[in-house]
Amino acid sequence: MHVRMASYADWDLLQSLHAVLEAGSLSAAAKSRRLTQPTLGRHIDQLERQLGAPLFLRSPRGIQPTDLALSLKPHLADMAAAAGAAMRDASGAADSTGGVVRVTASEIMGIEVLPVVLARFRRAHPAIDVELVTSNRNEDLSRRDADIAVRMARPTQNNLVARKVGEVAFGFYATPDYVALAGTPSSLDDLGSHTLIGYDSRPPSVPGGIDIGRPITRDLFALRTDNDAAQLAALKAGFGIGVCQHQIARRNGLVQVLPGTFQFKLDVWICMHENLKGSRRMRLMFDHLASELGEVCAQG
Repeated sequence: MHVRMASYADWDLLQSLHAVLEAGSLSAAAKSRRLTQPTLGRHIDQLERQLGAPLFLRSPRGIQPTDLALSLKPHLADMAAAAGAAMRDASGAADSTGGVVRVTASEIMGIEVLPVVLARFRRAHPAIDVELVTSNRNEDLSRRDADIAVRMARPTQNNLVARKVGEVAFGFYATPDYVALAGTPSSLDDLGSHTLIGYDSRPPSVPGGIDIGRPITRDLFALRTDNDAAQLAALKAGFGIGVCQHQIARRNGLVQVLPGTFQFKLDVWICMHENLKGSRRMRLMFDHLASELGEVCAQG
């Protein structure tokens, strides 16, 4: 299909298209952009007129992106990342201790570990604002989706400054109340008679896999969710037995189950693009995270 491309497209319109593609609906996209739904709808209509082709198919069940919209999606993601990076770069001079740093980490790291670490950073550097992205997806540092990443595996991207700060170990845990009611399993085979918490559609990505003496499938779990924070919340509520970092488990008074039988470890890496080495605020955050998370790992 030949598409008549406009000589230019207003960035405001492209942001609205990007928002719809990310959110999946006009209402959710309007909310994320802080626009009214009719305004955002007019943006899409105007962009379709500029491009000379439809971007979405409308139906009573909602909207579906056309092939044209899907072909634009990666470019819009690049543009959005570049715009965000430009705003952060403009927030402070490279040699200053003010501005914005965008940090990405896994859900559990971002919710359970980093808040205290970042609070100490803020007290030491009150002119630096922090943007925190909690996602188990590895954000693209070369595209500047984030400035600094805390990752649980060796980074594979090129042109990164990366430092391994230690390891965190995981085991099976439950609340004291659950153990008092259901008893303590004495072997991995005993887990079959217990209430387990685990994944729904996305198995955990663990180097070397997890070995419990039998294939791990979703039907093992009485509570299934792909959100790690929801798994931890259920674990702390006493729903059943689940996997948890040792440090987080101790802090929440959880009881380790099968301590001599089941355990695995993940590396902790701090990474940033090498082009950011000249930014003082980036180096301050990088070094702070490396020091603080190194201590967290040592406690394990």
